[in-house]
This record gives sequence, C-alpha cells and structure tokens, in this order.
Amino acid sequence: MMNTMHDNKTWMIGNDLKVNRYGYGAMRITGKGIWGEPQNEAEAIRVLKKAIESGVNFIDTADSYGPYVSEKLIAKALYPYPPDLVIATKGGFERTGPDKWVINARPEHLKEALEGSLKRLKLDRIDLYQLHRIDPKVPFDETIGFLKQAHEKGQIKYIGLSEVNVENIKKAQEQLKIVSVQNKYSLTFREWEPVLDYCKETDMAFIPWNPIIASRLNPDEKIKALAEKYGVTESQLILKWLFNHAENILLIPGTSSVEHLEENMNSEKIQFSQEDFDAINSLTKQ
Repeated sequence: MMNTMHDNKTWMIGNDLKVNRYGYGAMRITGKGIWGEPQNEAEAIRVLKKAIESGVNFIDTADSYGPYVSEKLIAKALYPYPPDLVIATKGGFERTGPDKWVINARPEHLKEALEGSLKRLKLDRIDLYQLHRIDPKVPFDETIGFLKQAHEKGQIKYIGLSEVNVENIKKAQEQLKIVSVQNKYSLTFREWEPVLDYCKETDMAFIPWNPIIASRLNPDEKIKALAEKYGVTESQLILKWLFNHAENILLIPGTSSVEHLEENMNSEKIQFSQEDFDAINSLTKQ
C-alpha cells in the first residue's frame, strides 16, 4: 500500500476555523521545568510576534504552562489578536513545582481553570478548549459534562481531548462534539496511529505533542542521510514528514528562540520525493 503524501497547508477546525497547519506550541516560553517566568521575557515576546509574522494562526497553550505564564505572555505579546488567530488552551493539570504535574479534571477545578484562562487570554470565549488529561479519580462523564455545560454557556466554541484512545473519544462523543485530539506522536513514537486514523476518518484534527524530541531518542542513519540530501536538519525533516503524513495533522513545535522558530517554519519548504517519503515512513512503521 502506497503511503501517500498530503501537502494541504490548512485545516478547518470544526469545519469553520481555518488554520495554517504549521502552528506554534507555547509551552517552552516559560521557565525551566515549565515553571515560572522565562529567563528572557523579551525573547519570548519576540518569538510570539515572529510566529504571527511567519504565518502562524494557531497557537496551543495551557493554564498549567508556568502555571499561567504562557497564557499571560500570549496576551501581552499579541492582544488585540489578529482576527484569524485561533488560540487553543487546556485544563486538567495542577502544578506543584518544576516538572511536576498532577492530574485534576474535577468539574470545580476545570471551572476555575477555564475562567482563569479566559481572563488571562483576555477572551470572552476559547475557540478550542482541550481536556489535558482524563482523571482516573473522576468519572469521565462528570468531566465531559462540565465541558458540555461550558460550551452551552458560550465559554468554549470547540472541545478537544489529549492523551486518549479511540474508546475514550467515542465515549466523549456520546455527549458532545470532539474536534481535535492531542496525543504524543512522532516519527519514532507511533503508538497512537489508530487514534490518528480514527481522527482522519471523522474529520478531527490530530495535534502531535513532542513531535521532534521523541524522534531524536533513536536517530537513524537513513534520516541523517536524507537530511543531508535535502540540506536540512533532522528536526526539519521530521517536521515535514509529519506534515505530509496526514492532512489532519496540526504541527505545534515549541521553542523559546526566534532562530529555532524560523528553522521550524522553514521546514515547510522541503519538497520530498514520494520515494523518500515512503523510505522515512517505513523506518519505524510496525
């Protein structure tokens, strides 16, 4: 079976929010351990502004990034927002310190998190609000019930899920419309391929997190050789492979450096041959 490339540059979230598939993930503009203020706030502001200048109109963040720091910086750098900018944020984690994440998807916590995100981002409604994690201590129906209620109140336009399987998605869909899934996924971490396939079948966006770092855990000589062939970095090659792998993939590579941001964005210019695309795809496919 041929692994066909997809090079459509945009995706419609919920069939009406048109976004460029090269987006930006705003986790890395916080301090070390995704905790506290960034070491260089001015550079973080420049990164956000440069992302918009480079054509990004989809930014992914969360209340837990900092916590709160990422959302505040987005508003500081970009408000009033460009009319086509879609800001996606998430709730469902509490932070107790650097690199420490505690799942909390109780309705009362999500209510506080959502209201805080609206205030920090200076928005009346979140275009895409994502459940950061399913909480094993809370009935899933209660969590989904809160999100449905917030949608009905007009606080949320669309709802997404993170780190879920197909069964989880179908369970949520019994109560509300799900438009996106954000799971860990990269060239060398493809355990969620069935979820990606389900998202394609049902017109949902698939947003891979950790798209580059996970791919570097076990670098392949063929990847190095192809990167040299195209005159790009391995990270750029991997990003463009993801972009071509499925037309519903929205890329959100994160960085706190303008130089690195430009490198990521320039990966869009890579033009694979079908043969090389198939060669990359076959390296890790089970």
